Amino acid sequence: MIVFDLRCGIGHVFEAWFASSSAYEEQRARALVRCPMCDDGHIEKAVMAPNIAPKGNRLSGSVPAEIVPAALAALAEAQTAMLAKSEWVGRAFPDRARAMHLGDEPSALIHGETSAAEARELIDEGVPVSPLPFRVVPPSTMN
Repeated sequence: MIVFDLRCGIGHVFEAWFASSSAYEEQRARALVRCPMCDDGHIEKAVMAPNIAPKGNRLSGSVPAEIVPAALAALAEAQTAMLAKSEWVGRAFPDRARAMHLGDEPSALIHGETSAAEARELIDEGVPVSPLPFRVVPPSTMN
């Protein structure tokens, strides 16, 4: 079944269901499609907005505003705790992460800076990396 938005000669817009597009054309040609509001037989397809289903991973409603600050605070706290256990390596991050992945350097928890292109290269190489949710201020700039 297919639904069409239809418009009569007067301008009324209504929906109608058909077995197929060709079934609509056939019924229209035989004057079987009529406006339910005024019984006009001059019917054309109206402009329709596509009915695209939302992605399955989306929430059905919006997130309640009152939970956002607490969620962000918890995320920031988790990041702070993780960073306290890792070493800042700055711009050496891509090289250090790659060396650890290849076994050229002992594994350790590190964080640092990298460009988007460098991060994609690391991911393509199978190096386990993840962006941090909040920007990290390098230790050398914290005075």
